[in-house]
Amino acid sequence: MTRRRAARAALALAVAMPLAAQAPRSGFEEMGPAIQAMQQDDMANPGMLSVQEGEALWAQPAGPAGRSCAGCHGEAAASMRGVAARHPAFDAASGAPIDLAGRIQRCRTEQQGAPPLARESPDLLALSAFVAHQSRGMPVSPDPDPGLAPFRARGEAEFRARRGQLDLSCAQCHEDRAGGRLGGSLIPQGHPNGYPLYRLEWQRIGSLQRRLRNCMVGVRAEPFAFGAPEYVEIELFLMSRAAGLAIETPAVRP
Repeated sequence: MTRRRAARAALALAVAMPLAAQAPRSGFEEMGPAIQAMQQDDMANPGMLSVQEGEALWAQPAGPAGRSCAGCHGEAAASMRGVAARHPAFDAASGAPIDLAGRIQRCRTEQQGAPPLARESPDLLALSAFVAHQSRGMPVSPDPDPGLAPFRARGEAEFRARRGQLDLSCAQCHEDRAGGRLGGSLIPQGHPNGYPLYRLEWQRIGSLQRRLRNCMVGVRAEPFAFGAPEYVEIELFLMSRAAGLAIETPAVRP
């Protein structure tokens, strides 16, 4: 075998290699220089507008008691540091995992008496982005609570389950074909370390659940409703799979 053929064979093997045998690689590394520069510059990153909105909401009183997030938690830079890196986390009250957006929803309703914020609403996205931004640069550190094991296993099963009219699974794209191309676009490993993120296609910030729903619709499957436990379980598995990658919120993607 010539050197050129050997190099091609090695490259093909690396592309086909399951993600379990590859080092986790953030989608940021797959982006072109223009998008990387946009994400890295807070003055150019459009997702920072949501972070700023979330900062204002953090200090704004809500509910009949007139309490604010800051009134309970103080400065977010200190109290929220590392929170996004370990969510979804085990919730003792429900005996199940809860994601960051769910934690914010509960905190507002139980501690402030405020009406619940709808999933994918601008206010919930802004608060989620602001809180997650406090962990930017920290490594993903999944909650080690043993009570999460069955939920993580269910999330992995959902990730590997074929679905829809196209009969495809998440794993077939983001593990088996990670690094390849689909319709001219590079297929990333599919890590959640930048959410909520600004997607140029959406022209706004969005959650991981929105991205998962998009993928399900793309394979012609019926998506779960926003806030469904299946999404939280998938995120729980994905965060375990992304352990060690840096939180990037708000990331920028095409």
